[in-house]
Amino acid sequence: MSAVAQLEERASVRPVRPRDAIVRYSGIRTWGPFLVVLVLWALISAAGIFPSAFFSSPAEVWERALSLVERGILPAYVGDSLIRLAVGAAWGLVIGILLGFVIGLSARARKFCWPALLFFQAIGDIAWLPILIVWFGFSLTSVTIVIVYTVCFPLIISIVAAIDAIPANMLRAAGSLGASRLQRIVLVVVPAALPGLSSGIRTGLGYGWRALIAAEIIIGTSGVGFMMFDARRQGDVTQVFVGMIVLGALWYATDALLLAPFEKATVERWGMVEGIGR
Repeated sequence: MSAVAQLEERASVRPVRPRDAIVRYSGIRTWGPFLVVLVLWALISAAGIFPSAFFSSPAEVWERALSLVERGILPAYVGDSLIRLAVGAAWGLVIGILLGFVIGLSARARKFCWPALLFFQAIGDIAWLPILIVWFGFSLTSVTIVIVYTVCFPLIISIVAAIDAIPANMLRAAGSLGASRLQRIVLVVVPAALPGLSSGIRTGLGYGWRALIAAEIIIGTSGVGFMMFDARRQGDVTQVFVGMIVLGALWYATDALLLAPFEKATVERWGMVEGIGR
């Protein structure tokens, strides 16, 4: 290797800064922000800025969480919430996917349904609870309808947007090769819409999770949301903190372990790779 080549090679090698080396560790990137929040929380609690009755310390919250687990209360409530989410999300995904493709593929269906779709999307899910309580009472049916309603609309709009983004040349090319309308839908439209579908599922389930907790707070008789509201009535701030942390941890685990990898794999296989998973 010549001297010039050696100099060019040395110039191209960028020194690794300590900050870059630290950030490379996925554990630090994942848990670092939570550690900062935990330290700040502990410092504020130790400083006594707020009375202990209104602001529990991390140690108190941890002890209460262990107590709720030992008594079986927390696992039972978490199980109830997850079952309700699964039932509502399953119905919401089926209805949302079917309507998304019907509206996206049919100009007549789009023209007929789009104004109503925008109208009902603007009505918040919680706004339906008063009338659902009148119709179905404080039941699982009311909670399920709220989740289905919340999951459907982001999914429908994502699918329609993905179908609209398909280049017309792709459909023309498939037609010029002799593909029928059904073949164009199966071989071109559906694969091209999968990235939008996966993004809609991730967004819809996120909204559905929040709608579930709100419904449990208002009309629930069990679940994490009910546990938090019941603790609020008793003035038990520590248990409210436990519920908030459980909610965040459950959704973070669901999104990180299931939804984000699913969306990333779908987009890498059927859509654009750049910008996903960063």
